[in-house]
Amino acid sequence: MEDYLQSLNEQQLAAVRYDGGPSLVIAGAGSGKTRVLTNKIAYLIANGYDPRRILALTFTNKAAREMRERIAQLVGEELSARLWMGTFHSMFLKILHFNSDRIGFNSNFTIYDTSDTKSAIKQILKDLELDVKDYPVNSVMSVISSAKNSLISPDDYLADSDIQRRDYYAKRPRLGEIYKGYWVRCRNSNAMDFDDILFYTNILFRDNPDVLEKYQNFFQYILVDEYQDTNFSQHLVVQQLSRVHNKVCVVGDDAQSIYSFRGADIQNILRLKTYYPGLETFKLEQNYRSTQTILNVANSLIEKNRNQIPKRIFSMNAVGERIPVVKAMTDYEESFIVANKIVEMKMLESGSYNDFAILYRTNAQSRLLEECLRKRNVPYRIYGGLSFYQRKEIKDALCYFRMSVNPNDDEALRRIINYPARGIGEKTVLKVRAAAMKLNVSMWDVICEPQRFGLEVNSGTARKLNGFREMIQAYIDLDTDGKDAFQVATMIYATSKILSSLYSDNTPENISRQENLSELLNAVQQFVDEAKEEGESGVSMTDFLSVVQLATDQDSDDDDDSPRVTLMTVHAAKGLEFRNVIIVGVEDEMFPSMHSSNSLAEVEEERRLLYVAITRAQEHCLMTYATSRYINGQTHPCMPSRFLKDIDSALLELPRNPNTWAAPSQNDFEPRVRTRIVPRQQKPEGFVPVRKAVAEAAPSGGDIDGLRVGARINHLRFGDGTVTKIEKEPDVKITVDFDNTGIKVLLLKFAKFKIIG
Repeated sequence: MEDYLQSLNEQQLAAVRYDGGPSLVIAGAGSGKTRVLTNKIAYLIANGYDPRRILALTFTNKAAREMRERIAQLVGEELSARLWMGTFHSMFLKILHFNSDRIGFNSNFTIYDTSDTKSAIKQILKDLELDVKDYPVNSVMSVISSAKNSLISPDDYLADSDIQRRDYYAKRPRLGEIYKGYWVRCRNSNAMDFDDILFYTNILFRDNPDVLEKYQNFFQYILVDEYQDTNFSQHLVVQQLSRVHNKVCVVGDDAQSIYSFRGADIQNILRLKTYYPGLETFKLEQNYRSTQTILNVANSLIEKNRNQIPKRIFSMNAVGERIPVVKAMTDYEESFIVANKIVEMKMLESGSYNDFAILYRTNAQSRLLEECLRKRNVPYRIYGGLSFYQRKEIKDALCYFRMSVNPNDDEALRRIINYPARGIGEKTVLKVRAAAMKLNVSMWDVICEPQRFGLEVNSGTARKLNGFREMIQAYIDLDTDGKDAFQVATMIYATSKILSSLYSDNTPENISRQENLSELLNAVQQFVDEAKEEGESGVSMTDFLSVVQLATDQDSDDDDDSPRVTLMTVHAAKGLEFRNVIIVGVEDEMFPSMHSSNSLAEVEEERRLLYVAITRAQEHCLMTYATSRYINGQTHPCMPSRFLKDIDSALLELPRNPNTWAAPSQNDFEPRVRTRIVPRQQKPEGFVPVRKAVAEAAPSGGDIDGLRVGARINHLRFGDGTVTKIEKEPDVKITVDFDNTGIKVLLLKFAKFKIIG
């Protein structure tokens, strides 16, 4: 009867067989968590528990489906199908449908998705005569979601002086009114959103003791997966339901708690013993995924966290090699190093591109990685997201760029004419389009000469259209006057407000959009700098858009079935594993994030995030960092992550430079004040304009002192390299074989480098 238990190790078996009360299974990374859960459920059924009275809760439908399939293999499909198994939302939605009258809903209530909620909140803002600029919809949704997950009703919200004070100082004093209006609208529409499901379940149990007692008696055993990711409302409902039988088993790993921005509370798992005094704890510390060295690195890192359940994962796999930490001079060089390393490892190991994953802290980091992978003809996929140039905010910005060189581009115009919002509604756009189609001209022609082309709009709308025309015309004039792509892009960012309009909304999604737009500005600056240094004439916005079009064409040609390198954020990588993992940008302000360094709790979550990244690797793990990055088109110095110093250096293969952990010297890259929209990049100190340096150093005969074939240089973008050729006519050029980015021909009057040997 228990043959399936033979595959379990000692700790797993103890956790599966325990039936003496509440239990916590601390499942270290790669320790067989799902195997324990599925075997425990099979064990319970085999030992007399009715599957219809077992409640198993997960966070994703995929996890629930996989668990049910595995259980079916152990006990048969008939018994497996009887389980109350699914996500928190799906299971408690069933209970709400059965008891809808107790909470004032009809049984046929509907569930609002995100777009429904957005639409409702926009209408409420309109009803309350509030500006969406002052109350961004995503921010409002985030506040309401947080309140519901904390079981704070609109009336409680409005009555709480601390909340009201917080909103007042945030210059959003009417958030409570919006929440109340949304609440009433949902009630009147017989509708709930996803957060309401857990909210109303808790209300149902609080206000209806008989209903609570019914389900407490009914569910004999409750199991919860990924307990470290639970929020307050999920934690409370599990507590409530388990009070009669006191049979609850939660599985999780505090070291992998990385979703506080979604409301997850690590204290739910850390303080579980205070909620269940007789709690028995089992630690699954044997890892089946990684080499021991990878685990030693992870252990060495995470043990620095104060708030944790102590554990030390180990492996019976090979010891494995030390983890290399690679230093790059620039973000560009870092991406080339990564691309080259993947090509090299694939050739040496005769492996597949599917074996490789590149993990990064922010979505914006994918842009350079994608570029360098394309240059090395390495196929890739973006897991759980879009390629850089396919992202909405990037497409919006590119449409502004397109309008600066071709205002007759109707598709671009329609996308940006009211983005960010400037009071030009869809009816007006349709009128402009109809007038253009009638006379076979572009929409831009109609906007420029509305009377000539018969456009009839009121005076207020006419002023708004003229304001839009003046803005776009200013961009056209810049391009016509020969300004380079970066100058045009900087003006577009400064006056269109495509970036600044995002600053009032600090949701994680919006911060990601800000970072992506900043990275696009970096791409333009990089394009202009490289073109000038390599003596190419094309630095206009038209030239930049041509390069972008080639990149997007390559993206659209992807064949998803072929082997590819996987690119993803660390958050998206949780639960996955790869033979080879490369973690990029292991720097302060990335790990930990500049947005998450204000408290011990935030820094410890960032440390857990790096722990998750490291433990995705099976055989090889590589970490990289750059000593400088482009930020908003300017070079910004970077420091290696403080987390690298947490790790036992004997486990790492460190850069040969003995000064690895020091900040870049001011003679290398002069720090600049970080600004949101910046002027034209200035040359950093330490990088003397080469024409001046040559003139000062050369004797009257014109020889170039210090620059010779064989000289070693350090370039601001391309890193270290060797001079292989010097040409003096018509302009001084040097050919350099860079260690990681290949051969480049540079014009000295634009080149930014130092002679280092």
